[in-house]
Amino acid sequence: MPRRINRKYTDEERSKIWDRYKVGDSVKSIARSHHRTSSSIHGYLSRTGGIRPPVRKRPDQSLSLGEREEISRGIVAGLPIRTIAKDLGRAPSTISREINRNGGADAYRATLADKNAWARALRPKVCRLVLNRPLCQQVETKLRIKWSPQQIAGWLKREYPGDEWNQVSHETIYRSLFIQARGALKKELQEYLRSKRHIRRARTSTLKDDGLGGIAGAISISERPAAVEDRAVPGHWEGDLIEGSNKTCVATLVERHTRYVMLAKIDKKDSETVVNALIKQSRQLPSELYQSLTWDRGTEMSKHHRFTLETDIKVYFCDPKSPWQRGSNENTNRLLREYLPKYTDLSIYSQSELDWVARQLNERPRKTLEYETPAARFNACVASTG
Repeated sequence: MPRRINRKYTDEERSKIWDRYKVGDSVKSIARSHHRTSSSIHGYLSRTGGIRPPVRKRPDQSLSLGEREEISRGIVAGLPIRTIAKDLGRAPSTISREINRNGGADAYRATLADKNAWARALRPKVCRLVLNRPLCQQVETKLRIKWSPQQIAGWLKREYPGDEWNQVSHETIYRSLFIQARGALKKELQEYLRSKRHIRRARTSTLKDDGLGGIAGAISISERPAAVEDRAVPGHWEGDLIEGSNKTCVATLVERHTRYVMLAKIDKKDSETVVNALIKQSRQLPSELYQSLTWDRGTEMSKHHRFTLETDIKVYFCDPKSPWQRGSNENTNRLLREYLPKYTDLSIYSQSELDWVARQLNERPRKTLEYETPAARFNACVASTG
C-alpha cells in the first residue's frame, strides 16, 4: 500500500480555509474544495480552537532582511560596526547585539539571522485569567451555572466598574476554553457552553417550519399595536410550546420588555389543555403586566377566543412559516434546551422544577438589558404597578 504524503498547507490555503470557516461553511465542504480529508481540516482548525490566529507582522523598529544583508556584506568587507550602523541609520549597539546573538562575525548569515529573529518574536501574551486567579475562579463558577461568556463579561463590567483588572472580555473566555495551551480554564468547562462544541463556529440560523395551522379568527401580528412592537412598555408576551419525546411538551412565555420567562406544565398538546394552562398562568400576574400574547401558527391555540374571553388578553399570530417574528421566545427556547433537552420525556418535570428552570434564566444578566437580569427588570415593573 503506497504511503500517504503529508502535504503541508500553504499560506494561501490556510487563508482560504479560515475565510470559508468564518462564513459558516462546513468542514466537509472545505475539505472537498482543498482535496483533503475532513479530519485533516478539523485537525488544523482545532489546533487553535476554531479561532483564526492573528496575522503576524514585523514591528517597524525591527531589522529587515535587507538590513541584515547589508550587515552580512559589511562583515565580509571588514567594515567596523560603527560604519555599518551609520550606513543603516541604526545604533551601533543594535548592530553589535544582532551579530553576537547570531553566532558572531564568523558565523553570521543574513537569512538564518532573520529566520531566528522571527522565531524569537513568538511571545504569547499571558492571559489575564492566568494572572488573576480570583477572576478565573469567578468565571469558572458562572460557567458551571450555565452563564454564557458574554453574560459573564457583561456582569463583570457592572460588578467592577472602572476596574479593568477584574474584567475580562467574552472573547478571552472563549479563547481560554478552546485554546488549552493558555492554561487558564479547564477543558471540562466546555461542556457547560450552550453549543457543547469544542471549537468556535460561525453563527448560523435556520427557520423552523411550524406549518400553517387552521386557526379561525386569528388576528395577524401586523395588527399588533406600535407599543408592542417597540417594547416600550411591559405586559406583552410571546409564547410557544417546546416538545419532548412521547408527545410531551412545556409552554414557554417570555415578556418582551424585560425578557422575563415563565413556564407552564402541559399534560397534553390539545388546545383545551393548553388554553387552560395559559389561563391559570395568566392569573398569577397583575392585569397591567399581561395585556397581549403573540403565538405562532400552532393549532394548540385554536381556542384562543376562550383564552381572550376569560383573561381579557389579546392574542396575535405570526405569519405562516415565520416563527422569527417572536424572536424573544425563539431565543429563550434555545436557552431552555440546556435544561429541557430534545428527545427527553418532559412529563417528568413538575411545575416546581419548571419554575426553578425559569428562575435560572431570569437571574442571568442579558446583553439586551445592558447586563441587568430579567428578574430585576421585571420586579421593578411589578413594583411600579403598586
